[in-house]
Amino acid sequence: MQAQVRSSGRTLADKWAKTAALLSHPGIAPHIPKTRLYSEANLRGMLAQYGSVVIKPQRGTGGVGVAKVAREGGGYSVTVGASKRRYRTFAELAKALRRLRRGRRYLIQRRIPLATIGGRPIDYRVKIVKEGGEWRIRAIVGRLARKGLFVTNLCRGGTQLPASVGISRSLSPRLAAAKKRQMRSLTYTATAVLERRYPGIDQLGFDYGLDRSGKIWIFEVNTRPH
Repeated sequence: MQAQVRSSGRTLADKWAKTAALLSHPGIAPHIPKTRLYSEANLRGMLAQYGSVVIKPQRGTGGVGVAKVAREGGGYSVTVGASKRRYRTFAELAKALRRLRRGRRYLIQRRIPLATIGGRPIDYRVKIVKEGGEWRIRAIVGRLARKGLFVTNLCRGGTQLPASVGISRSLSPRLAAAKKRQMRSLTYTATAVLERRYPGIDQLGFDYGLDRSGKIWIFEVNTRPH
């Protein structure tokens, strides 16, 4: 894996490399959805196991190229943005995804049904920066998906709101403080793991989700968080 380097710190574009690093820590691994490199065999296996997955470019930001793939009604469906298409056979599905991928390397990740507000999924971005030799969390915010979309990215029409509000409205006000504490703890632990593996990083953006039971999941980590 080749890391890009910029003046204000190291940039790691490869999502698979960052995921592999985090999976090495026994306290973090249970919070990462099953993730595999894209192949048609892996896709078939994960759809058989989970019924629904998310595929995304191994390198990329802003939700570009992300799709939800599901077994549905004896066939398959692919959702990109607000567009959903159905395919009768796995061969038709695989052909459509080859067009979507355009030769790019992709990951397959188990889809986690997120807690919602008014039927709209919400996830959380935690931004942490290194200042004066110490890591400090600078923001924990919720990102509510635009109506009709499964991605929450603000550049895709998502709405930002305080994390405590998002947790309270999607799950329960009683859980807000505890879930924020847990996200903070996971962030500091995961940051230490990534810094040991990749010295020179100085800012990270963690994308967390809370499922409908309240379990915290880490979907990915960005080294150029917006």
